[in-house]
This record gives sequence, structure tokens and C-alpha cells, in this order.
Amino acid sequence: MAKTELQTKAKSLRKKGESVKSIARSLGVSRGSVSLWTRDIELTSDQLAKLQANMQNGAAIGRLKSAKIHKEKRKQIAAQAIQEGMDKLGQMSERELLMAGLALYWGEGCKKKHGVEFCNSDPKMVQFLINWLKYCFKVPQSSIWARVGINIAHKEREEIVRKYWSTVSGIPLSQFTKTSLKIVVSKKVYENMDQHFGTLTIRVSKPGALYSKIIGLIEGLYLVEQEGFGEST
Repeated sequence: MAKTELQTKAKSLRKKGESVKSIARSLGVSRGSVSLWTRDIELTSDQLAKLQANMQNGAAIGRLKSAKIHKEKRKQIAAQAIQEGMDKLGQMSERELLMAGLALYWGEGCKKKHGVEFCNSDPKMVQFLINWLKYCFKVPQSSIWARVGINIAHKEREEIVRKYWSTVSGIPLSQFTKTSLKIVVSKKVYENMDQHFGTLTIRVSKPGALYSKIIGLIEGLYLVEQEGFGEST
């Protein structure tokens, strides 16, 4: 197509309200050329409004595509980090499980009432600490009791929440004590109310000797750390 024919076609499309970018793409020329050829053409207010809307829609689509790419990238990074963590840690020994559990209990567990109990909303942490009690201290399932803590706004969902935590923890509902209803009024309205499961408190019955052992080990962990990492005694 000759240059004059391209110019004529470009002007015709511009008069119809086409964007410089779309004209350049359809004619196979540069945007600079189209802009030069059509610079004297004035668009109507309706055509300008349409172009503006198309630009905004294009920007929105671009943002969505970009967000999707970043989301996939984050998922890949997370999956890679998990795999690297598993490769680095390898199989956990009983000693390593003991120390990891001590650190978690140190942060989340009861340390003042001579009772062995901890409370958390993270199901993975609850599972970890229960397994820690069973494997490192040989605490039988029958000695582990549980109590749900939820806001009173979820009272109608109490049984659903209790069953959820029973499944997560492996503790039968017969070993759940009375639910703790928190009377805290919130002005916020949450869309995912059905995904809220409060907290679970785990308590070991007859904890005397076990409590002393755990507190002693935590103190020992602290003292060993104070001596320095990797230093020979």
C-alpha cells in the first residue's frame, strides 16, 4: 500500500474515532506516523469519551494480567521455599522435635499456673504441639482436653466450630470442655464469618510432673543458648 494511501486510510479511521495505537497496528506503521498524519483531525466529544473509556478498560485489563502474573510468581516462590525448607531440614529427629516444641511452648504455653496448656488459632501449630506432647512426653490421648474460644457473635456456630477443632486436633468431642464465649462487641462486619474458628486451648490433665519437666527443659534451652552457638565447653 502506497504512503498516500496509508495516510488516507489512517485519516479515515481517525475520523471514525479510532485510536492512534489501533490504527498503527491495523496498517502496520508506526504510531508516530499515524500521529503525524492525523494531527489536524479533531474528534467529537463522544469519540474522545469512547477513547478514554477504552484506555481505562485497557489499563484495568493490564493491571489484572499483571496481578495474576505476580500472584503466580509468589506461589512459585512459596512452593520453592517450602521445598528448600524440607530439603534443608530433612527428617526431624526426636531431639529436634523436642527443641522446636519447647520453643513454641515457651512462646504460647502456660508457664505460671503449674498447668500444661496452650492456646492458639493456628491449626498447624495446634497439631504440632499435640504431636509434641504425645511423642516427646508420651502423653496419652485420653489425658488431653480441649476448650474452644469464640466470640459470642458465633454462638450459633458453636457446634460447627467444635467439630472443626475436633477434626484438626484428633481430640474427641467428649474431651471438649464448655466453650469460652468472648463478649467483645465488634463494629466491623466480616464477609467470611463462616471461616472464623476462634482459638483452641489444649490442657493436659494431672500436669504436675510434666509441667516441671517442660519448664526445666525451657530453662535449659535458654542456658545452653547463652553459652553460645556451636562453642565447645
